[in-house]
Amino acid sequence: MINYSLACDNGHEFDGWFRNSGDYDKQKEMGLVTCPFCDSSEIHKRLMAPNVSTSRSQKKAQVEHQAAKAVAAAQAKASEAAVAKEQQPAAAAPVSSEQAVATSASHVDLQKVPEKAKELVEALREFRKQVVSNSEYVGDKFAEEARKIHYGESEERGIYGETTPDDAKELLEEGIELMPLPVLPEDRN
Repeated sequence: MINYSLACDNGHEFDGWFRNSGDYDKQKEMGLVTCPFCDSSEIHKRLMAPNVSTSRSQKKAQVEHQAAKAVAAAQAKASEAAVAKEQQPAAAAPVSSEQAVATSASHVDLQKVPEKAKELVEALREFRKQVVSNSEYVGDKFAEEARKIHYGESEERGIYGETTPDDAKELLEEGIELMPLPVLPEDRN
């Protein structure tokens, strides 16, 4: 099974599991791969870092799993908030805080979106911290090292680094799972 990180033309991000890369290609050609948020069939794979099996202890694996669940939950909350915000009509006149609470009762409270965004960034920060602290940085040798690990030419271990989109696509086609590390606000400064 291959877990692809996918995105639609509307910017929604989600995961999809496929038996192999050929199944993904066939299903996409047939229009069966659609966005679960907006039903768009304009889907593309996102850049990912490999999920290479290692002999880490159960405790470390459990921490990583919990961090991944936290990231997924935070991403779902952020997607819901973004969809709710897109569905809100533009205000024609100033609205009191009582009206704002009343009109948003059936949607995400837009006054709390910044707090939700902070929670998402914190979850992403924790996820990245877990990956970095439990993996080896291999820099621009990422694709080469991921292949060596996959084909048993190097010891099994978690790695992270940089690669090109073309190399990432080739790794996926070879059955080497990868996942992108989140870009955090402080990375842009």
